[in-house]
Amino acid sequence: INAEYMGLNRLIAMFALATSFCCRFSSAWRRRGFHVNMSLSEFEERYKDLESGARLPEHEVRLAGRVLERREASKSLMFIDLFSDKTMVQVMASKFWYGDKEKYAQAVASLSRGDIIGITGIPGKSKTNQLSILPSEINILAKCTKPLGSITHGDELKDPEIRFRQRYLDFIMNTKNRDIFYTRTKVIDYLRTFLKARGFLEVETPILSSQAGGANATPFETVSKTLNASLQLRIAPELYLKQLIIGGFDKVFEIGKVFRNEGVSAKHNPEFTTCEFYEAYSDYNKLMDFSETFLSNLIQELFQSTSIEVLAKTADNDDATVRIDFKPPFKRLYVKEELEKCLGQPLPDLTSPTAVEELLSLCRSHNIATPTPHTKGRLLDRLIGHFIEPQCVQPTFICDHPIPLSPLAKEHEAKPGYTERFELFVNKVELINAYSELNEPLEQRKRFADQMKDRVGGDADAQILDEDFCEALEYGMPPTAGWGMGIDRFIMLITGAKHIREVILFPTVKPQRAVMTTSVASTDTPSTTSAVAAVSEGSE
Repeated sequence: INAEYMGLNRLIAMFALATSFCCRFSSAWRRRGFHVNMSLSEFEERYKDLESGARLPEHEVRLAGRVLERREASKSLMFIDLFSDKTMVQVMASKFWYGDKEKYAQAVASLSRGDIIGITGIPGKSKTNQLSILPSEINILAKCTKPLGSITHGDELKDPEIRFRQRYLDFIMNTKNRDIFYTRTKVIDYLRTFLKARGFLEVETPILSSQAGGANATPFETVSKTLNASLQLRIAPELYLKQLIIGGFDKVFEIGKVFRNEGVSAKHNPEFTTCEFYEAYSDYNKLMDFSETFLSNLIQELFQSTSIEVLAKTADNDDATVRIDFKPPFKRLYVKEELEKCLGQPLPDLTSPTAVEELLSLCRSHNIATPTPHTKGRLLDRLIGHFIEPQCVQPTFICDHPIPLSPLAKEHEAKPGYTERFELFVNKVELINAYSELNEPLEQRKRFADQMKDRVGGDADAQILDEDFCEALEYGMPPTAGWGMGIDRFIMLITGAKHIREVILFPTVKPQRAVMTTSVASTDTPSTTSAVAAVSEGSE
């Protein structure tokens, strides 16, 4: 109820209308259930081969769903579009098949768009060969007392304020948008099955902890009244999963939510879903092979091909499509070698006291934006984002990142100052991050200390010392490789979604506030204004 446009008279009229609905349809709301004997999809599959004009009076069927459209052909014939789950079935309501003309008139008169109904009838096909159910009884199971609006089924509900604040309306009116979430479930199921088939154990690690670590990000904070302590929502499950490796679980994975207190954009939601796994006695080379096999098999399973068309952007930022081929092997680019090739000169010694100034000079000489704070990690990330990531349209591993960018990764045996790490980019977007895990406790403490210096220098996303994890490392962690994938971005890629909120059932939106305008305050009495405000607050 919008308080801005409602005076006392409108408020009274609305309550009167609601009361009449309650009296008229109280039997529908009291109904305990309606027992269907098949789903709409089962009905469609079983009777799709009926001949045009056929009727099966000996087959009684009981179907249920939501009314998306109703069309009166005459006083004795009405067509209804009944929708449930993923299937639409036509209801051909006729006085002739209904039997009781008075009950037929009452049924069709009380029926509105959006109502949930149960139908008892027989299968048949119209003269235009449209599979239909011919009802002998229509029961209103739940009344839609709010208008669905003027949008006709088949048109698109486009207003993002409605679509993402009232997600149920989006799925009622834009039924194709549900397909994204059927695909999402298939991907998660496939990933889970793929890992379990290779001996991985699915686990759950804490979402709340006294110190969120495992990634360079800002956590959400809260307070436990019972513990009288500050707590943080996890930004990654990594450090807990590696403690399980130390504890003797050689292969573990977790699929779940992580939370980062950062901006909202087309590719980032503060709450998002990841999969992380850790495998003892493995390294990042093995995980590159794993990534190629997993993705090529998954794409083949979903699309019956290893190549798909996805949305892309032209140089002028116009929408376009590009065909992505997930057939192995994927292209590999190495950070040091590729940056030096693009820059036309060697990278500075990253252990030098002047490394930050030299990296900053390189960025400025190539007109690369460098927001503060200026740290080695941030400046290197800017260089990679400018020179290397735009090359990664087809699946590409960006390999061997510098240590300042990878505080938890093992140093590369053949490249001092660089790590055994890769990121997989597809269509210029990072999908997977993986590395051979650092398992030397003294070196890990040193890396955390370097991160803390960056944090003191203004980098709020830099990691902080996790004493519990460092103590666990002192008991010995076997050589281990870890792998993480952003589920939401992958679903965006394969479904063509332009914004991450399209692939999240209930994305984060800015809270609404009930605002009493001057016009309402000036036209309504104080008591009326209070009543309207109370209703408005209750509807938020």
